[in-house]
Amino acid sequence: MDLKEISNVKVFGGYIKQYNHMSKSVDGRMHFGVFVPPGKGKFPVLYYLSGLTCSPKNCIEKGGAFGAAAKAGIMLVFPDTSPRDCTIEGDRENWDFGVGAGFYVDATQEKWKKNYNMFSYVTKELPALIDSEFPSNGTKSITGHSMGGHGALICFLKNPDMYKSVSAFAPICNPCLCPWGEKAFLGYLGKERKEWTKWDATELVKTYSGSKCPILIDQGSADGFYKKKQLLPENFVKACEGANHPVKCRMQADYDHSYYFISTFMPEHIEFHAKALK
Repeated sequence: MDLKEISNVKVFGGYIKQYNHMSKSVDGRMHFGVFVPPGKGKFPVLYYLSGLTCSPKNCIEKGGAFGAAAKAGIMLVFPDTSPRDCTIEGDRENWDFGVGAGFYVDATQEKWKKNYNMFSYVTKELPALIDSEFPSNGTKSITGHSMGGHGALICFLKNPDMYKSVSAFAPICNPCLCPWGEKAFLGYLGKERKEWTKWDATELVKTYSGSKCPILIDQGSADGFYKKKQLLPENFVKACEGANHPVKCRMQADYDHSYYFISTFMPEHIEFHAKALK
């Protein structure tokens, strides 16, 4: 296994470790973090998908997740948000497309399809690595923020019963209809909008066939991206209601889009997942 340890730091009795490895999905080296809680034996795993411009370090350093995860006996995994070990013309020209903005899709367009396969990476390759190289018991849940909230929702909805639970912080809920999503989908998936719906949580929940476990979403009322119609949680809630899929979308007064918001509610999200992972 081509797995290189970058750092290993003790926190809340466990260890937050960072690694890189060669990924077949993205044809390059990828960086990720793993929190292993204190104790012996194997643990369930909660995957956290980060948002635009972020790396695994954002949530590792600012997410406030380790205390609750240590108490619950849950491993945490922090993947990166895009390939970085490749050179593609234009991939660093925009903060909301290319490097740091993989949108957790498998690209179909010629320029991007060799490397930008983040969906396959976070749902297949990385979990296989985690299950083989770390003390995972094979059960998993998923959460994420903004673009990563979109990623968490589509990973859950496109893989019925793979995850025990799903939650999201200020997710991009309906990317087919928001500027961020339109830009990313046009670039990675092409002009055919029918293809876009395969990667949009608001569309996917309408035909989801797995166990209808409750979905938890927190959204800040002072979030500037919410006000600019980038997130569209109301569209997702309406689609869930139409599909009879339980969802709790909590509007949190005066919170913004930052890690101050995420760290405030992170312990509650971990407790939510802990109940499902027992």
